[in-house]
Amino acid sequence: MKLFQHLLASLFLYPLVPLAFCGDNDILIIESYHSEYLWDESYIKGIQSTINSKEYTFHRFQMNTKRVNKTEFNQKADEAWAYYQKISPRLVFLGDDNALMLLITRLGKESTPVVYLGINTNPNETGVNKYENVTGVLERPLFKKSIVQLKEAIPSLKNVLILFDDGTTSSAAIKEEFKGNSSTTLGGINVSVQQIGVLKEWKNTVLRAEEQGFDAIIIGLYHTLKDDNNKSVDAEQLLLWTSEYSPTPLFAFWDFAVGANKTIGGLVLYGYTQGETAAQMALKILKGKSPKALRPRVGEKGRYLYSKQQLKKWNISLPKSLSSRADFIE
Repeated sequence: MKLFQHLLASLFLYPLVPLAFCGDNDILIIESYHSEYLWDESYIKGIQSTINSKEYTFHRFQMNTKRVNKTEFNQKADEAWAYYQKISPRLVFLGDDNALMLLITRLGKESTPVVYLGINTNPNETGVNKYENVTGVLERPLFKKSIVQLKEAIPSLKNVLILFDDGTTSSAAIKEEFKGNSSTTLGGINVSVQQIGVLKEWKNTVLRAEEQGFDAIIIGLYHTLKDDNNKSVDAEQLLLWTSEYSPTPLFAFWDFAVGANKTIGGLVLYGYTQGETAAQMALKILKGKSPKALRPRVGEKGRYLYSKQQLKKWNISLPKSLSSRADFIE
């Protein structure tokens, strides 16, 4: 009885720490990449515009896997895990494939809800569906539809080269959409897909595109290239170089590659809507819904986005049927 009285008294003398200090209002976003990457910047805005920052505190951990060597991935995963344990958040967002694949086996054993986004890898391969605390948004770039619609912009188009880096997301996207094939034909367009990991090879491929018979280049992802010293190449500078020296018109699959001195554009995906959709799912979880009760969703169907400057540079006039449903930037 005296022991009980002592315990009861201690509750008044040393009250329990409020839940807010135990991560109840903290949300952790673990990014595969880095804050300067426009895709990350875009989906972070989508998350934070949907979830009220006055009610929740956001924490970010950037794994930087587009710039560090693959041999460092596991170390980055350990650092992210340590940060998760330190924050003890109410909910975790996992941005893109590397964060999911490197952390899901640990986070899947926790009770903390996890919402992923920007995932190109097939869920059956990641095994993510077996975890009851995990759900999220799949990223399905509209490669085939984007390619076919180029005929509306350039009716004479016959041969297209698609360039990707050698990163995890690129490999997963190509595997899902093109089944590992390096060439195919879509809507009467001959398509060649190349993954490149070295800067010199990328530049040579771009410079020789026209003499190789290509009428246009579509830029996929270009963020994991290395130079001759195995150092990461500045992605924005690479895109600017490609835009300046390409002998053929450049198009894109993602919005961050569209703009003046970049690419013309096309039917593209937005990071913002991936974040927005993931945040909508997270809000339901924060209000008591079980992640298991929320089926994974596929992100938006894409939008038409074009650069006025690039259209003028290549003397391309979009038909009214296309321009009337498109957005334009300089």
